[in-house]
Amino acid sequence: MSYRNPTPTVDIIIHKDGKILLIKRKNPPFGWALPGGFVDEGETVEQAAIREAKEETGLDVQLETLLYVYSDPRRDMRQHTLSIVFTASSNGTPVAADDATDLGYYSFKELPKLAFDHAEIVADYKVFLESGNRPHPKV
Repeated sequence: MSYRNPTPTVDIIIHKDGKILLIKRKNPPFGWALPGGFVDEGETVEQAAIREAKEETGLDVQLETLLYVYSDPRRDMRQHTLSIVFTASSNGTPVAADDATDLGYYSFKELPKLAFDHAEIVADYKVFLESGNRPHPKV
């Protein structure tokens, strides 16, 4: 029997000095996004977040908070995914690599147009920073 289940992914909000790190995607869908990607078989979501951050930004991150799980079937036009979103910090200097052609730290006021549902994720993160409240279930 074959099942059609959502595919697990992770996204990482790497923050520094009031800004968040975004990558410019090398592969479709093109555009700016949070670092992240698919969870590999045999790894935890935490391991996947640390690995994806390293692969795309060169940074060794320290995971801080589980922000929320985003699972809208329309969040990724390629297939139904769910994303476990972490916040993280790092002291290193990022370098675009793997699936990223460019990257940079952006304030909330200067965000470029974001791929997937990352604008919603960033907006939720901003509310979390201002109020301490995590996103509420979106039924």
